[in-house]
Amino acid sequence: MATQVTGPQAGGPQGRLGRARAGRTSGRSRQGGRPQYKAYLYIAPAFVLFAVFLGVPALQTAQYSLYRWNGLGASTWVGLQNYADLVRDATLRSSFGHAAVLVLFYSAVPVLLALVLTALISRGAGLPGMSVFRTLLFLPQVVASVVVATTWVAIYSPDGLSNQLLRLVGLGSLTRAWLGDFGTALPAVGLIGTWLGTGLCLVLFLSGVANIAPELLEAARMDGAGAVAEFTSIVLPALRGQIAVALTLTVVAALKTFDLVYITTRGGPGTSTTLPAFEAYNRAFNTGQVGSAASVAVVLTALILVVTALIQRIQPDEVA
Repeated sequence: MATQVTGPQAGGPQGRLGRARAGRTSGRSRQGGRPQYKAYLYIAPAFVLFAVFLGVPALQTAQYSLYRWNGLGASTWVGLQNYADLVRDATLRSSFGHAAVLVLFYSAVPVLLALVLTALISRGAGLPGMSVFRTLLFLPQVVASVVVATTWVAIYSPDGLSNQLLRLVGLGSLTRAWLGDFGTALPAVGLIGTWLGTGLCLVLFLSGVANIAPELLEAARMDGAGAVAEFTSIVLPALRGQIAVALTLTVVAALKTFDLVYITTRGGPGTSTTLPAFEAYNRAFNTGQVGSAASVAVVLTALILVVTALIQRIQPDEVA
């Protein structure tokens, strides 16, 4: 008995349709090479600028990290000695620890606050004044960092707004020079980062909520879901992409913070607010340890790349 051939290999309409589709697909793949080369030509100018102004200096920094050099005289090859000093030097170790603390203030706290505010604002989207409220929260993002730091130095000063408010409510015993105290300087800088990052995270999350189909929210409310259940089951999963972006931006901002610390505390009191970026600057331009500064910069760059790659793992897969 002859075996009947069915499916795409048969000569019927389905088989011919399958072969036609395969032919069109293979044709597109064969012709797809030409536009790809043209695309590389379009990005070539940007790539050249990137290579000249970022790639070459990065390679030079990695080269400097293998030498002991004061920036002026002759350099001495030390290999990986500068990297070994990162582990042995207590100041450098503490600077990376301080950066980890700032990640909590710059990233974790703003993301949590923004999620809470997103839940509240999305439930009261029709209330008057919401646009003004969102604008005020985002305002720190458009203010120069120097202005922000200078303003907060005045707020934290012994006769500044923070201490005046404490005296006003009868807590004068808690007043202090917030940026000059060993125990409060780093959290005080971190709170500035919280103030800066919350508005950015909120804007990202609200844009994500705007993309949620209203029918989903209406169906959840018709099924009797409360505000918490609606947020955790619908809104929060839909914000995975925005949360990944917010974490990336805020964590990188915390790890590379320099200008805020430079203006507010100069790494003090003592070394209680030193950060890797500040140490790289201080060693390169103040103490003449260019090789050590370069090694700090290389390690910090690698750390940022690793952390960013880990955060991107929570990004949702794109739907084909």
